[in-house]
Amino acid sequence: MGQRTQSQRTVLVAGATSATGIAIARALADQGFRVLAVGSDQQRLDERLNFVTARYQADLGDETQVEHLAQRIHADYGPIDALFHLVGGWRGGKGITGQSTEDYEYLHRSVMMTLRHTTKAFYQDLVDSPAGRLAIISSQAVATPMPSNANYGSVKASAEFWVQAVARAFSKQAPNAAAAIWVVKALTDQLPEHPGGPLSGYTHVESVAAAALALITADPATVNGRRQTLPGLE
Repeated sequence: MGQRTQSQRTVLVAGATSATGIAIARALADQGFRVLAVGSDQQRLDERLNFVTARYQADLGDETQVEHLAQRIHADYGPIDALFHLVGGWRGGKGITGQSTEDYEYLHRSVMMTLRHTTKAFYQDLVDSPAGRLAIISSQAVATPMPSNANYGSVKASAEFWVQAVARAFSKQAPNAAAAIWVVKALTDQLPEHPGGPLSGYTHVESVAAAALALITADPATVNGRRQTLPGLE
């Protein structure tokens, strides 16, 4: 990121109280980055992320709250250099007729709208940064649609489309920036007892943290708009 030292680079982790958010935040903090954590519950933020630079409570599904969040962060620390969007959720269902509207609306708000609001609020930061970075976690379900995951896969596909649009904008406005999509089967913070067990194919949260560190330093031309499948456990 230009000539900035790592302690001058500001990274925003959205959905930070999840196991993945904690792993990414810790990996970045350990490398000297200024890490800002955002979550919906202040108590969880304080309990789980007491090692980061700052913690902010906000409902990222509420555009007004996100706009206020951006104002607070800019007042406290200036523009950000990277946004890791880890806000998500899961809702299944039996067959097409079992895909409830309530579940779809929940997923649309928790996955898509939180991504939309945060990328809009911090887009100019990432464009203006010497090396802006955006990343989301997506799902294998996008490429393997099934009736039981129609709601979930549709929302994840929408999120991927949005990130690809951001990547296209970066390529025109900010060639030093990159937007990436990480694809997983599922996430875990556990290790398998033996190969081929129930966690087989799951991606460990430490692998996501490693991907975050790699993205920060990667040549943007090689990662912008890339849909990368992260390694799974055996």
